[in-house]
Amino acid sequence: MSEDAGLSAQAGSKSLGKKRGNAIVLTDLNTEEAPPPRTYCGIAELDRVLGGGMVAASATLVGGDPGIGKSTLLLQAAAAFARSGVKTIYVSGEEATAQVRLRAQRLELGDAPVQLAAATNLRDILTTLETEKPGLAIIDSIQTMWSDQVDSAPGSVSQVRAAAHELTAFAKRRGISVVLVGHVTKEGQIAGPRVVEHMVDTVLYFEGERGHQFRILRSVKNRFGAADEIGVFEMTGRGLQEVTNPSALFLSERGTPQPGSAVFAGIEGTRPVLVEFQALVAPTPHSQPRRSVVGWDGSRLAMILAVLESRCGIPFAGLDVYLNVAGGLKVTEPAADLAVAAALLSAREDSALPEAAVVFGEISLSGGLRPAPQTENRLKEAQKLGFTTAIAPSGGKARASSGMTMSQMPDLTSFVGEIFGAG
Repeated sequence: MSEDAGLSAQAGSKSLGKKRGNAIVLTDLNTEEAPPPRTYCGIAELDRVLGGGMVAASATLVGGDPGIGKSTLLLQAAAAFARSGVKTIYVSGEEATAQVRLRAQRLELGDAPVQLAAATNLRDILTTLETEKPGLAIIDSIQTMWSDQVDSAPGSVSQVRAAAHELTAFAKRRGISVVLVGHVTKEGQIAGPRVVEHMVDTVLYFEGERGHQFRILRSVKNRFGAADEIGVFEMTGRGLQEVTNPSALFLSERGTPQPGSAVFAGIEGTRPVLVEFQALVAPTPHSQPRRSVVGWDGSRLAMILAVLESRCGIPFAGLDVYLNVAGGLKVTEPAADLAVAAALLSAREDSALPEAAVVFGEISLSGGLRPAPQTENRLKEAQKLGFTTAIAPSGGKARASSGMTMSQMPDLTSFVGEIFGAG
């Protein structure tokens, strides 16, 4: 995203402008033209989530809970891009430039050649960007921006829509990259109209639990790379540090296998990640048993409990059930079903799973087990961390040379009988 790349993108947009109103046949496009230029910032986890660096003339939206570290991450990214030679402007609508500078000094980024600005008037911001012609502009946050052409308060639906449209159009027109920070609602969705997520090229969510030092940067939309990709960071006193081996970190506090614990070999985006599911099953003193879930879908837990009772004859009535994903990671993959069932049964029977075993597989309502995709990648990651056994559904594509002992189960009843000696 050098100045030359920005100028070439700008020239390209002008040449297209001369053909305004004319359709172009897809096969008439020059296939030898280079793809949009990308720039790596040097923060490998961020580059991974972006799909291989920042694309010129792109718009990216970053959302996350208050205080989770959005501004910290983007200030570190701004410094990294600036040090790599990209002219970078950081526009804050929530802090004064002196406050941003203090934060940069705390993060040991005080010497980075990042230009700072404190403004909320959209016209002033666009004029500054037009004059400075940066390669990257970070707007923190889109909810604080306001346009004098819209008669409503900053943060309203119309103001957020107008500001996002103007900034996205400016990015495409001038060939610069724009990153917008978005506030989130209490439900975790980015505040404002949903059309903002449709306008931009990439939507990232910054996730994490306040009680954990881990932070997950998750891509939910990416026109230039894989969606559902994740980057893992650790919050420290010097800002966010990359985690190159998330599986080892998520399992770092796991000791001797205990009842109620199961290690799930999952896939997040393109990377395999091992996490621990923890379950606790206890008699309830109430008439209505409690179901508490952290890091997984509560309705899917109810489905697993119903399948265990209906197909395997294992009731959970009169028992409180607590389920937790260790490390603060949120798991959405259906292949975690079997690991959840294993943790629940292990807690209920007070019997630990086999040592050095990972579990994965999807459970159907009939009690059958469905193979998970990318079985080879899951097994390689498990083997790398010292696991020797994998419990998975039958039919999975796994080579015998993977170095893992495979215990393949045709259905949930066979799994219960084989692992826990019941059927």
